Amino acid sequence: MELLNEVIKVFLTALTPIGELRASIPLGLTIYNLPLWLVFIVSVVGNIIPPIFILWLFPKISDWMMSHSKLMNRFLSWLFDRTRKKAHGKIEKYGDIALIIFVAIPLPNTGAWTGALAAWLFDIPMKRAIPNILYGVIIAGVIVTLVTTGLVHIFS
Repeated sequence: MELLNEVIKVFLTALTPIGELRASIPLGLTIYNLPLWLVFIVSVVGNIIPPIFILWLFPKISDWMMSHSKLMNRFLSWLFDRTRKKAHGKIEKYGDIALIIFVAIPLPNTGAWTGALAAWLFDIPMKRAIPNILYGVIIAGVIVTLVTTGLVHIFS
């Protein structure tokens, strides 16, 4: 039962917008001493769930808000136009790789949550965004795992 509780804590940590893999992998490997493969899988699965909901819900919510409020329609139209104009060249030039790299870099303000928000803002279709976010999450998971296990070996 304790193992299940620890796995759930790792999973829930991976779901959070600030923790994501940067917190769930070190938590599972160093605090709970769970097997590496288990921590990796649970963290990746936990981290990919929020982007699915973000990319599914945000368009519906923004469409509803825009159709029910002139102020929100003006604001969101301005936000989308401004954001897309500013980054259009970069998105066109780097395409899917830009989203993968953005999610893969395990730094503050990057990751699956912000990658999903960026995909929504740039109107990247969900069918294209989710696989790219997943690739980025896997790469970030590998990086965080290597750093965590490397630091554990150095300080052991």
